[in-house]
Amino acid sequence: MATLSATNNEPANVPRAERVDMKFEVVVIPVADVDRSKAFYTKLGWRVDADFPFDNGFRVVQFTPLGSGCSVQFGTKITTAAPGSAQGLYLIVSDVEAARKELVARGVEVSEVFHTLKPGAQFRAESNGRVSGPDPDHRSYFSFATFSDPDGNTWLFQEITARLPGRGLSNLDVTTLTELLRETEQHHGEYEPTAPKHHWSGWYAAYIVARQNGETPEEAAKLGKLHIEGAQ
Repeated sequence: MATLSATNNEPANVPRAERVDMKFEVVVIPVADVDRSKAFYTKLGWRVDADFPFDNGFRVVQFTPLGSGCSVQFGTKITTAAPGSAQGLYLIVSDVEAARKELVARGVEVSEVFHTLKPGAQFRAESNGRVSGPDPDHRSYFSFATFSDPDGNTWLFQEITARLPGRGLSNLDVTTLTELLRETEQHHGEYEPTAPKHHWSGWYAAYIVARQNGETPEEAAKLGKLHIEGAQ
C-alpha cells in the first residue's frame, strides 16, 4: 500500500511533475425548456455570458452568479441527464437571510432560512434534522436556504463568513492576478491625485472585486471611488 505525502495527499513514491492548475469553471444542468430556464436564471439577476445556437440543433446558454468563479450551462443536445436531476448545487453567501430576501424580491420561491442538527439534513426537505432560522451562533457552514428552477434542479444557499484553513475565495492564477494588480495600480494612479486621503487597499479591493464580477475597468474605477468617498 502506497504511503501518502503529508503535504498534498499524493502517494509519496509517485514521481513529481509540474503542477497544472485545474479551474472548476462550469457545471452543466439538465433542463427541458431552454427559453423557460433562461428566463428563470435571468430573473435571479445572474450574468448572461452566452446564448449560442447552432445549425445542427445544439444550443448552449451560460450564466454566472454574481461574484462566482464558476458558471452554469444548459441548452439542447448538451447533456443526456434527466431534466431536474441536478440536486444540491451550492451557492456560497456571506449573509443567507439577505440572499434569500433578494431572490424573494425578484419573485423567486425560496425556502425559509434553516440550520441543521444532523449531517446531510440540508439536502432533504423532509428531514427532521432541519431547524427554522439561521444557526444560533451564526457559525459558518451551518445556515442554509434552498430554491429550485422550473425543472426541479435544486440550489442551496450556504452562509460562510470564515472559511476553514486553506480554503481561499479566489480562483485567479499568479499570471492573471499580476495583470489585474497592474491594471488596478494604473487606474488607482489616475484617481489618487484628486482623491481624499485614503489607504490604497480599500480602493484596490473594491476595484478587484468589481472586475471579478464582470465590470469594465472604467466601471470598476467608479466603484473604487465610491467606496473611498462613501467611507469619508
